[in-house]
Amino acid sequence: MAVSITALSSSLSSLSFSSHVAQKPSIVSFPGSKSVSVSHVCGAPTHAPRLVVASVAAAPPTEVVETENLKKYVKSRLPGGFAAQTIIGTGRRKCAIARVVLQEGSGKVIINYRDAKEYLQGNPLWLQYIRVPLVTLGYESGYDVFVKAHGGGLSGQAQAISLGIARALLKVSEDHRRPLRKEGLLTRDARVVERKKPGLKKARKAPQFSKR
Repeated sequence: MAVSITALSSSLSSLSFSSHVAQKPSIVSFPGSKSVSVSHVCGAPTHAPRLVVASVAAAPPTEVVETENLKKYVKSRLPGGFAAQTIIGTGRRKCAIARVVLQEGSGKVIINYRDAKEYLQGNPLWLQYIRVPLVTLGYESGYDVFVKAHGGGLSGQAQAISLGIARALLKVSEDHRRPLRKEGLLTRDARVVERKKPGLKKARKAPQFSKR
């Protein structure tokens, strides 16, 4: 009888020790989410609902959404792309090339599917280059301008766009040639960076002369 009581007490003590061991929360992964944590409560019934926390994918940034909207807008205004339009002009400056399409509108300027002010970083000089041909003829609110520009920097692209707008305005009416020519807007600026020469530091800058 004494042996059986001793065995019974040892088994009870082992059961009480195991009941104090807490279970660690487990991590469950689902495709499409970062992680899901499932928490267990010690001593809770098996039919109790489990807490599931899932991460939600972040929304795309506003700039990407605006660019996509402008792309749809340009494609709706220019069916067939730039090459299929009638009032089109190409301008060049340094290494920059700009293809310009004019359509009757309210004066919007869209460059590479972005607003002109945003694309040219709000630089007043570069924005003035674009406005001058239209202001010269009084069309600043009469045409929408759509541009594809590549190569060079923003300054060169702005001047290339100016030449492209002036050439496109000639297709609207040949009478525009005289006022545009008078302002020098139809002249292609052929100046480019001069090449470096051997033995010199730059195109013309020479190393310091030392007599001895």
